[in-house]
Amino acid sequence: MTSLVLTNSSQLRADGFEKLPDQIIPQYSFLGKLLYKYVSLPDLCELKCRPPIDHISIEGDPTKSLTVLKSPSYADHPLVVGPRYQPCDFRCTWATYLGKDTSGVFVLGLNAGLSLARRLHMTRPTRAYHIQGIFGQATDNYFLDGRIVEKATFHHIKRIHMARVLSSMQAAHQKQMFEQCGVDLQSQAAYELAVQGLVRPSSGMIPVIYSIKCIHLQPPHFTLEVQCINEYEMYLKTIIHEVGMQLRSVATCTSIQCIRHGHLKLDHALLRKYWHLQQILDNMAKCRDTIDLYGAKSQTSAALVDPIARLSAG
Repeated sequence: MTSLVLTNSSQLRADGFEKLPDQIIPQYSFLGKLLYKYVSLPDLCELKCRPPIDHISIEGDPTKSLTVLKSPSYADHPLVVGPRYQPCDFRCTWATYLGKDTSGVFVLGLNAGLSLARRLHMTRPTRAYHIQGIFGQATDNYFLDGRIVEKATFHHIKRIHMARVLSSMQAAHQKQMFEQCGVDLQSQAAYELAVQGLVRPSSGMIPVIYSIKCIHLQPPHFTLEVQCINEYEMYLKTIIHEVGMQLRSVATCTSIQCIRHGHLKLDHALLRKYWHLQQILDNMAKCRDTIDLYGAKSQTSAALVDPIARLSAG
């Protein structure tokens, strides 16, 4: 089994993924056992498998003729050694860890797809999120399940105020990208840099917002659509907190959903109820076609100059 499997990470969270560390490459064995447990792999074991290896024996009197007998080896029989497919046969990892409070498109590499998942992560594709928040309250962990530490009014917030704040945040990120490149935003060098493609940070630790807009506002509830790179879950939560502060109120994140990972979208996602052999195979083929169509090549567009390297060169 190769290629990629996509699923809804909220289902994975319910099955024990909240216990995993926040790192890029998890333990292969843990994910393999989880996949073996919840995917209908008995269906895989019920398929036609290889026969037991042959057992060769030589019988007869050595002083006379000997007879070579060949029979199935009981030491390799499924009734003795167990099913042909074991949890250790399945290695699985994610391309980018979303976080325990994030749902949506979650890219997994399975067996031979491990290297493809790593390459997909190293290309640092942009991701899109729908982040929901609520005005009027702030918690100690910036999420709905935290302890409320502050309350404020929100009735003065209008859509035009929200648009101004979000436009300012987006412009600040765009300006910062070119400043780290050491070029003036109004110069010809900045234009030539921009036409090469998305200006991406040279470090994978620098979050950059390319687009942020409000797609729903019905106080106290609102939803932001954010397109970014190098983000992490806490950073997305702090965006909601910052928006609340800029609007002279407070806000808390209530939901984070990844709607796009590179060219992989929600229609590529495989929900938990479809974790069956045939559906997984179909999903892997669909994802492979998408990857082959757009490619998972190294980033070739403009990248930010490493500030330390730039200072050393100067």
